[in-house]
Amino acid sequence: MSTILDFLGNDHRACDDLFASAETAAAQKDWARARDLFEQFRTALAHHLAMEEELLFPAFENRTGMSAGPTQVMRMEHEQMRSLLQNMASAVEAANHGGYLGLSETLNMLMQQHNLKEENMLYPMSDQVLSGERDDLIRSMQTFS
Repeated sequence: MSTILDFLGNDHRACDDLFASAETAAAQKDWARARDLFEQFRTALAHHLAMEEELLFPAFENRTGMSAGPTQVMRMEHEQMRSLLQNMASAVEAANHGGYLGLSETLNMLMQQHNLKEENMLYPMSDQVLSGERDDLIRSMQTFS
């Protein structure tokens, strides 16, 4: 079975691809396509965040006893992302070119910094401390809905 880093890192890239496609459509003012791709991205990102918050973070916190550590920071950043997504949804619905692209740039910077922290710190730590239950955790994430 793969590692938590591999599994969730690949999911980051899948979300990033949808994000980039939605941004390209908005930049081209292809609003029907931008709305569809944005919804696909928003759904994929919501699923990713939920997998972390409902499965990975609790397992990590239970194993390490750290609830005010890296997972707390990740949760705060997830909330920032959700807020930006709400504003982006309004902008894409209104076909607000400048508004959408400005919010998109902000979200992109936040996501890239967030993903680096997860992929360079939290996921490797999780792979280490959850090694005995990692395969079951990944299976749970694969079937999470």
